[in-house]
Amino acid sequence: MPELKIRRRHRLRQKEVEDIAAALNASLGTQTFKSEDPLQVAEIYGLEQKVYILGTEIVAMEIDGGPFLSITGILRYGATKSYVTVDMGAVKYVANGADVMGPGIIDGDRSIVTGQTVWIREEKFLKPLAIGKCLVEGSMLGKKSPGKHVQSLFYVGDRVWKLQEELSKE
Repeated sequence: MPELKIRRRHRLRQKEVEDIAAALNASLGTQTFKSEDPLQVAEIYGLEQKVYILGTEIVAMEIDGGPFLSITGILRYGATKSYVTVDMGAVKYVANGADVMGPGIIDGDRSIVTGQTVWIREEKFLKPLAIGKCLVEGSMLGKKSPGKHVQSLFYVGDRVWKLQEELSKE
């Protein structure tokens, strides 16, 4: 796999920051950026992924054409919507990039629709483990039905997480 690098990094205008914050706040039930925050947009070479950087942290990224908080962003700002909660037995697998199976889910946001981007958290401290795409409706979450329910996209310790650590050292 090619090494990931940040390229085409530039600061966003206040109106752009407001629009991104409004989209994130609505979809995740959080309070993110202020218009005066020095939010930058960049591209990750090797993934062709657009990310949003605040200081030295990748706080959000474009997923399916819209912004979504990164794991670091969820840790920083919190979130009350678009979550899937897994039991402690699933944590080590999800944290290593595995997809989430129905029997490992104990709860989830009932307003989730099929194909929606979600964040996956563990049951004990409700800390984020991964970002994924939900393959079922929110009403199906926690019913222990068999099969894959969330496809993992990004997770703690993946290449984007490691790139984040490199940025923090700068």
